[in-house]
Amino acid sequence: MFTLVTGDLGIVGRWRAVCVTALQRPNSDAAAIWIVVGIASASLSVTRYSPVHTVPLSAPHMRYGPVHTVPLSAPHMRYGPVHTVPLSAPHMRMARRVTWLRMARRFLVGGADWARSSCAGIRLYTASAAHDRTRDVLLALCQRRRFILGEELITASVLGGCHSLGPLGIAMKMNLIDEWWKMVTVSREQVLAIDTPLRDLAPPGHHHGLRQDLLQGALTHYASCLELVNRKLPFGIAEVGKCFHGGSDLQDPRLAGPGERTAASLCWFSSARTSSQWRDYWLRHRLLWWRRFAQVPSGFSSSDQQDGAKTLINYHFPWGPEPVETLRTLDDSALTQMHARAGAKLQGRDGRRAVVPHAVWLSSDLERGLLAYLSDALQGSEPLRTVLKIHPSLAPVKVALDLGKGPAAELRLVCEGLSSELRGSGVSVWPGYLDAPQTPMEQLFSKYDEMGVLFTVLVSDVTLESGLLHLRHRDTTVKETLHISTLSAFLTQQMTASRRL
Repeated sequence: MFTLVTGDLGIVGRWRAVCVTALQRPNSDAAAIWIVVGIASASLSVTRYSPVHTVPLSAPHMRYGPVHTVPLSAPHMRYGPVHTVPLSAPHMRMARRVTWLRMARRFLVGGADWARSSCAGIRLYTASAAHDRTRDVLLALCQRRRFILGEELITASVLGGCHSLGPLGIAMKMNLIDEWWKMVTVSREQVLAIDTPLRDLAPPGHHHGLRQDLLQGALTHYASCLELVNRKLPFGIAEVGKCFHGGSDLQDPRLAGPGERTAASLCWFSSARTSSQWRDYWLRHRLLWWRRFAQVPSGFSSSDQQDGAKTLINYHFPWGPEPVETLRTLDDSALTQMHARAGAKLQGRDGRRAVVPHAVWLSSDLERGLLAYLSDALQGSEPLRTVLKIHPSLAPVKVALDLGKGPAAELRLVCEGLSSELRGSGVSVWPGYLDAPQTPMEQLFSKYDEMGVLFTVLVSDVTLESGLLHLRHRDTTVKETLHISTLSAFLTQQMTASRRL
């Protein structure tokens, strides 16, 4: 995809917001282009640029206002779905309309080469260049604020688990694990937790290797867990643990070897007759869970592979979609092959029937999920400041305590008391008051915005006199004053409210 933004085109003049969207086909230099021109006349015909067919756009299909939107349905579009293009300047001359239609026809016939050579004054911006800039900003911020540690961060090394997490990164990942654990185990019956060794649980006489997923542990301990639920189906086995990326994940020659990842796995066992229903249930709930903490929920989507036997939940990074979770459906052979002589021990109760269950297996890559939420939070940045608008439940630091004007030694004592009180209430605190020398306020706010800190609290000489604190909100930059005695209750209330978002 690329976007053509008009500049000074002579007879066409300077139009404020006329956009032309073109889709490059992989096997052709020519591009399909859709142009919708808003006019205040009775009708207009826009040619589709095939040997026949034109699309008439008459007055009922045109809305005349500051912004004109003309939907074109699928039968009228040769190359893609419905496209709407915002237009300005409703009083356009016919000469300008004809000029644009001719330019569109030439663009389609001559492709992008004609556009670059013949359209003087038109600036061409490729989406890939913009995405590269967003990627660079994201990785630079992760390195600068120590979410991820390493001398050189590249996309492949970060996705491949070749870097350590810094203080903010590990705190945010622990919050992500906590939310996953609550959703899968704490708030749900019939889910049992296990913790298996890092090496594969291979049968006797087989080679033990480093595990690449947590499925084998769930299958190995299935029979033992079945006894704990009185052999009743359905039930699940959950685990969070370290795994190694497989060889197929190493697509970049710059990576020295397989990286690590933290996997969150749920293997849900049910009868064959209900397996497809449970698969749909878990896919719906897992997709909603990923979207729950996102600034832009549509960044998470699902896609089927292998005729529906495998489904990916993807996040659309600046460089393209990457899977953050995989769902697989397994038939009863997954258990019978591992426990060849178990026989009736594998059978669970489905009503009055005894059956060997099928399984729906969910596996999340939590480091990749962490990066997805950092990328999503960066989308909340504003033109004049860079801010990570991380969901309050995932934010690694809820409040930063720092010094305003006043005697530093006395103010630090106040901050230490506040920090102890807040930590005792379960609120994570960043001890900015320990930094020396003091940082100018705007630089301080900028730093905490990039760290995703929800609130900044300033203790000053006013606090010593009257007990009043200055509190700044990350998302709104609004500053308010509250008494030191109410700070803990205020923050606890904010955290409780955020869990309902």
